[in-house]
Amino acid sequence: MRRRIALLVAATTTLVLVAFLMPLAVLVRTVAFDRAVNTATTEAQALTSVVGTADRSTLELSVQRANAQGRFPLTVFLADDTRLGAEAARTQAVRLAARGRSLTVDTDDGVAVLVSVGDSSGGRAVIRSAVGERELLRGVHRAWLLLAGLGVVLLGLSVLVADRLARSLVRPTKELSGVSHRLASGELNARARIESPPEMREVATALNHLAGRIRELLAAEREHVADLSHRLRTPLMSLRLDAEALRDRSESERITEHVDTLQRAVTRIIEQAGKRGSARAAPPGCDAVIVVSERMDFWSVLAEDTEREMRVEIARGPLRVAVEASELADCVDALLGNVFAHTEEGVGFDVRLFAAEGLVRLVIADDGAGFGESELSADPLHRGASGSGSSGLGLDIVRRAAGDSGGSVTLGSGARGGARVVVDFGVPEV
Repeated sequence: MRRRIALLVAATTTLVLVAFLMPLAVLVRTVAFDRAVNTATTEAQALTSVVGTADRSTLELSVQRANAQGRFPLTVFLADDTRLGAEAARTQAVRLAARGRSLTVDTDDGVAVLVSVGDSSGGRAVIRSAVGERELLRGVHRAWLLLAGLGVVLLGLSVLVADRLARSLVRPTKELSGVSHRLASGELNARARIESPPEMREVATALNHLAGRIRELLAAEREHVADLSHRLRTPLMSLRLDAEALRDRSESERITEHVDTLQRAVTRIIEQAGKRGSARAAPPGCDAVIVVSERMDFWSVLAEDTEREMRVEIARGPLRVAVEASELADCVDALLGNVFAHTEEGVGFDVRLFAAEGLVRLVIADDGAGFGESELSADPLHRGASGSGSSGLGLDIVRRAAGDSGGSVTLGSGARGGARVVVDFGVPEV
C-alpha cells in the first residue's frame, strides 16, 4: 500500500509537471527568439538615418563600426548593387525588401532581419541583420535545465510527502496485523493501540473486542471441561470398583487397565483444554517406532479375539516425529478403531511404519470393502463427516495431528481392495 501510494503520487505529480513545464519551456524559447530578433532589428534600424543621408565613405565607416560593436553581422545592399559590411548573398528576400517592404526570413543558420530604407541617391537600400541559431537559443538551454531541476525537486518532495503520509497510514495496519498474529499464536492479552486514524481506530476497537470475547469463550470452555471431568470421575470410580470386585483376577486386571487408560485419556483432554489459547510451542516429538509398537501390542489382543490377521512392518528406530507420544497413540488408535468398527470380523489389515522423503509415513490398509465413491467425494477427512454413521472425528484427529507436524493424510484403496490411509508426520527441527 505504501509503495502504491508513492507511485500514484509520483505519476500524478509527473503529469502536472509536464503540463506546467512544457508550455513554460516553449514560452522561454519564444521569448529568447523574440528578444534576439528585436535586438537585431534595433541594430539594423540604427543605420537607417546614416544610409539615407551620409555619403558612401561615411556609410562604410558606420557599417564597419556597427559590426564591430554590435552582436549581429550587418550588411547594407545599396540600390546600385553595391554591398557594404558582412558577406551575404543578394537573395530573393533581399530583392523583395528592396521594393520597400521590411521583413524577417528564415535562413540555413538562423534568421535574417531585412529593413528597407531610402538611400542618399533616391533609390531603395536594404539593411540585413543576420541572427544565428546560437543567438536565437541564447540562455534557453540553461533555463530548460533549471526547469528540469525544479521539476525533479518538486517530484522528489511530492514522493517524500506521499511516503510520509503512506507510512502514517500503513503503520496502524501493520500494528493491527501484528496483534492479530499474536492472538492467533495464543497470546490472548495482546491488544491494539487506539491511536490511529478514525477508520483504523474502529478496526482496532473491533479487534480488541474480538480478543476479549475469545478469551471469555476459552475461559468458559475450560470451565465446561473441568465440570465434565468432575462428572466423569464418579462413573470411572464405579467402573474401577466393579472391576476390582470381579472374582476372575486376570479379567479384573484387564478391565482395570482399560479404566486406567480411559482415565489417562480424560486427564490428557483436560490438560490440553487448559493449554488451549496459550502460546503454541513446538511439540517435543517422540519416537514413532516405540509408540506404534506399544499400540500394536495393545491391538494384537483384540485382533486375535476377532480372528483378524495383523501384518505389522515397522522400520528400525528411532524415527522421530514432531508429535507428542500421546497424540500419536491417539492417531493409531483412531485408525485401527475404524478398521475394527467398519469391517467384519476376520478381515485382516496391514500396518507399516517407515521413513519417506524427509517424513515418517504410517500406512494402515485393511482387506475390507474399502471407501466408496460417495464417501471419498464427501471428504471424509472433514470434521464430523462420516459415511458409516460414526461421529466422524477419528480421521479429523489424525488430519490435525499430521498437519500440525507439517505432514498430511491421504485416503485411497489398498493392494487388496480395502481402505488405505497414508499418514505423513513431520520430523522435529534440529
